[in-house]
Amino acid sequence: MKQDRFLTGILIFIALLVVIALGIFLMRGNDLSYSLDDTPESVVRNYVLALQNMDFERAYGYLSDDDQKPDYETFRYSFLNQGLDTTNTSIQIGSTRYSGNDEAFVDITIVYNSGGIFSSPNTNREVASLVKQTQGWKITYMPYPFWGWEWYQPKVTG
Repeated sequence: MKQDRFLTGILIFIALLVVIALGIFLMRGNDLSYSLDDTPESVVRNYVLALQNMDFERAYGYLSDDDQKPDYETFRYSFLNQGLDTTNTSIQIGSTRYSGNDEAFVDITIVYNSGGIFSSPNTNREVASLVKQTQGWKITYMPYPFWGWEWYQPKVTG
């Protein structure tokens, strides 16, 4: 009889832990709203958030206005046909370095979800580059899979 009470106590304790963990999970602060576009970090964050929300028009607006900017349909289809697949990736934004008043480099870590419960995600440290234009900070480079390799190719003179 004592063993049954002990086992019942353990089961109640486990159930209580599950309820607490579920409550913490549901109440955690996932801030998935856009922030102001006044810093290079916020532009990078908003660009990635727009891609995750499949708001391609907004994401396209964060690209630098340049003669090598892809047209909107090319940009959109790069993500829709899964040539650029961001569904299993996220970013962590690090520090920003400025080169003068009109160029910035944002350190980011790309986190690739490996899919397994017990496997840790893969990470890759990269840099996003931005320029300040009349409309604010605009992206000139983001690492794969948030950017097409053919966009904004450097001009070779010679």
